[in-house]
Amino acid sequence: MDPRNAKDAASRARRVAVVGAGVVGTSIALALRKRGADVTLLDRDEPGRGCSYGNSGAISPGSVAPVAMPGVTASVPGMLLDPESPLFLRWRYLPRALPWLLRFLASANPARVEASAARLAALHAGAVEAHEAMTRELGVPELLLKRGHLHLYPDDAALAKDAGGWRLRQAYGVKVERLDRAGIEALEPNAPRHYRVGMYLADHATILNPFRYVQAMARAFAAAGGRIVRTEVKGLQPRGSEWMLQASGEADGASFDDVVVAGGAWSRALLAPLGIRLALETQRGYHAQFEGGGSVISRTVVLADRKIFLAPMEDGLRAGGTVEIAGLAAPPDERRAAALARVARESFPALRDLPAHTWMGHRPCMPDSVPVVGAAPGLAGLWLATGHGHLGLTDSLNTARRIADGLLGQPTAVAQREATLAGA
Repeated sequence: MDPRNAKDAASRARRVAVVGAGVVGTSIALALRKRGADVTLLDRDEPGRGCSYGNSGAISPGSVAPVAMPGVTASVPGMLLDPESPLFLRWRYLPRALPWLLRFLASANPARVEASAARLAALHAGAVEAHEAMTRELGVPELLLKRGHLHLYPDDAALAKDAGGWRLRQAYGVKVERLDRAGIEALEPNAPRHYRVGMYLADHATILNPFRYVQAMARAFAAAGGRIVRTEVKGLQPRGSEWMLQASGEADGASFDDVVVAGGAWSRALLAPLGIRLALETQRGYHAQFEGGGSVISRTVVLADRKIFLAPMEDGLRAGGTVEIAGLAAPPDERRAAALARVARESFPALRDLPAHTWMGHRPCMPDSVPVVGAAPGLAGLWLATGHGHLGLTDSLNTARRIADGLLGQPTAVAQREATLAGA
């Protein structure tokens, strides 16, 4: 390289491509741009239109228990036989899902659960405060609802089935208040009467419109000089000290100093040609959103025995949840969304006459529920930020901080917390 060109490269801002404009990718792009990097955010759709569009808006730093917990093996028959099971695997997809499923079951080993919980706790730390500051910075403080999350159980026997998860929360200092029926009604007078036990996490929060939140981030990113390009990135090619994109339209052949892959469930296919074999699977999630009805509850309410989240949104009430393992190509199973709507209407009679629309999105999940965040081993300039599963919104800002710290050569506070907790 000509010494003059080397000098120019050293003095200019790092050129970074962020692939994927969900809440994680958009957060990363904004964080990098705020620190002076020259950033291009790429996605085949507009920012926030993918999985981030339809999530339940939960900011849940207490979610340290991975999906694969001891005893999960007992749920496998239901996964295969009951299409309305909270965790369902389509028979046709079983051969392709089997390697991931075996890793998922192996992750339920108690020692692995403890290790996953430590890493999740470190990444979650300070999430509510970070999102509160971000909503203020973006001029949308009204999107953050700080009234906690209320998990409901019919009785002590139902609560006992989740005892392992609650023990992990308390081990990591999560504040939990157990409520009787009177305590439940004091918070949520419309709570279904058959729920007699409540677990209240007062310091949790809810984003009342996840799509509008991501759009506000994207606007701030563009206003700060960032570029947003609608394109499908089909491949990444290392070329000397740079990375070249294989993409549609104007982005094809563009080169960057660094690339951050935050493509959600599509990250695995993008990275495989580079020799990176992520154990990543889509856990397809559904929601039913009722037009109106947002005042039926005043905070996120979890029907824990049904694994259903209900959240007040700006434009109604959203019932979300369930996990379906069926890959990226299969059409949505409307029965699953209909089941969500049915349970919500049965639980809250005020919803019965309200129209609802349904949605399905692809959560990118690792077998141990721990996202992959950081530099790609052996591939300088390639960074990974995927596999956030059910907690992409919760962990988006801390993930962005970790990527920005690492890429720009600064200390990684989140990684230091993780190391401390893992060694505790």
